[in-house]
Amino acid sequence: MTMTLGVSLTGRRVVLVGGGSVTARRLTRLVAEGAHAVVVAPQLSPEVRALVDDHGLAWRSHAVRRSDIDRAWFVHTATGDREVDALVAAWCEAERILCVNASDGSHGSARMTSEVRSGDVIVGVVGDAGVDPRRSARVSSRIREVLDRGGADLRRVRASAPGGVALVGGGPGPIDLMTIRARRLLAEADVVIADRLGPVGVLDELDPDVQVIHVGKAPGHHSASQDEINALLVEHATAGKRVVRLKGGDPFVFGRGGEEVTACLEAGVPVEVVPAPTSAVAVPQAAGIPVTHRGVASSVHIINGQHEFTAATREALADAEVTTVLLMGVAAFGSLAERALAAGVPAARPVAFVENGHTERQRTTHSTLGRAAEDAARAGVRNPAVIVIGEVAAPELLLPVAAQKRRAPA
Repeated sequence: MTMTLGVSLTGRRVVLVGGGSVTARRLTRLVAEGAHAVVVAPQLSPEVRALVDDHGLAWRSHAVRRSDIDRAWFVHTATGDREVDALVAAWCEAERILCVNASDGSHGSARMTSEVRSGDVIVGVVGDAGVDPRRSARVSSRIREVLDRGGADLRRVRASAPGGVALVGGGPGPIDLMTIRARRLLAEADVVIADRLGPVGVLDELDPDVQVIHVGKAPGHHSASQDEINALLVEHATAGKRVVRLKGGDPFVFGRGGEEVTACLEAGVPVEVVPAPTSAVAVPQAAGIPVTHRGVASSVHIINGQHEFTAATREALADAEVTTVLLMGVAAFGSLAERALAAGVPAARPVAFVENGHTERQRTTHSTLGRAAEDAARAGVRNPAVIVIGEVAAPELLLPVAAQKRRAPA
């Protein structure tokens, strides 16, 4: 019967006998673990030689000797010669050193597991009925699928590490557009502080005893001020909790993520930021609008509808090769359009309002700058909406040939 152990080899001497492809695979993993690796082989394959050179590893360029395993915690032998590998395994047995014999069907006194990592959780798969690495790899692949989609509760039970904060971008809304890291951090979270928009459906997948705090802002109503949100992050993290601040879009694109990072750093709280597709790009994309397009738009200007109309915005709107994307701007659009027209921006500049992007309620209203405010009011455009101003917002940009055929006289 095989008993699995989690053995730390960080800073400990390990010896790899053999210089071929098997050694290269194992050496990569052991170096990543921080082991003090020594390679023993008369010759090295290009892969092993590159690893030895890149990491400054010790190489003993001779046939293996018993003295080579002195003071080793772990030995891996893969010379391709069964007799040599069996001899190394016998030396290790006599010295009570754990040994993987890669040429022996029993794999010596130890085995390398098929390993899956998710944050600080490590899952090793090994069989108990003979060595079958392909089977172990297949099983570990299925485990990885579960972990990657956040399907396992990874929260700590013992307070073995300090708390911290992860500012997680959730993207435009669909759960399957979230990154693997975002899903993993949610599976590890003790506390989730969530916005109103974004992938709120993922909250239903959390264990019932994960504390979820809703702090989302809606037009005309803020359930929590930014200072209050900052205080919540620091309070729970300093209490030893793993905190996820779940945001719609990307944390650093009008998400006030920078302020939250500053609050954490000032309080001495570890913090990381997980990027995501910003709605400024992802929502127009869902409506078939590329914010840049060869020969049409070469740059993008992103603005917040709650801010002042600046000279930079005026110049961007006037430039036919710039796409202007307006976030949180339904209420402010009329004023912006008036000022843009007064500044000489062409009234024929295309405009598109994309509401509820990436949802079943998605709707796109196309217009031009001169008529857009009136058309939006007539259509009843409401937040959440992303407004695209520029030539890329033309309704048939990506289908010019088909559009020409439809417009041709009978």
